[in-house]
Amino acid sequence: MNTKKIMHFLKGIAANNNKQWFQEHKAEYDEVKEDFENGVDQIISCLASFDEEVSHLTAKDCTYRFYRDVRFSPDKSPYKRHLGAYICAHGRKALRGGYYIHLEPGNCLVAVGCYWLPTNILTSCRNEIMANVDEWLKHVENEEFINLFGRPNEGEWTDDKVSKNGFGLTALKTVPKGFPKDYEHLEYLRMKDYCCWVKVSDDFFEGDGWLEQLKQICKTGKPMMDFINNVVDDYE
Repeated sequence: MNTKKIMHFLKGIAANNNKQWFQEHKAEYDEVKEDFENGVDQIISCLASFDEEVSHLTAKDCTYRFYRDVRFSPDKSPYKRHLGAYICAHGRKALRGGYYIHLEPGNCLVAVGCYWLPTNILTSCRNEIMANVDEWLKHVENEEFINLFGRPNEGEWTDDKVSKNGFGLTALKTVPKGFPKDYEHLEYLRMKDYCCWVKVSDDFFEGDGWLEQLKQICKTGKPMMDFINNVVDDYE
């Protein structure tokens, strides 16, 4: 991907988030969009080498509209300030976990897993973790996983700031209802999502070695995601 061109455009739209500027730079946006989608197709092919479930996808299945839905938002800016792709076998709107690629100046990241799961599915995930805790710990407490993603809720990922790495975007302040307060691995029950990520540099997605680096990140997070997806699949 030509990340210099992509970042240049995204910095421009962040500073001039209005229809007039966008229309004046529409040709630049079209080039950036095409370049990003070509990169996403490369990523899909790379992921399919170890996850055949995503092999049928194309970039158009995974990328999002650049136009914001402002109906219920206090921020009426018409355009996003980032480019994103959710590579998930069941589609970008699925609850099922997948691989997320986020390009934004100063906040680029690669993420793996599920987020925004409804309460009933979260409850089932918590029960599954308790019932198979040894398997769960094997996936999330091995050296490679911890070195890449850390432990639950050590990172921070918001629209304005992305930490170096993280495991879990949000967590309950107390024990979830119906679960034991003295459970040894309570941190995994308090999690409100099962998503891990690594922040990468703005120029990560260019050159010769980035696909192999991305592959390693995603392969490391996949066993955790597969564990949770086995629960989510019962609801989809």
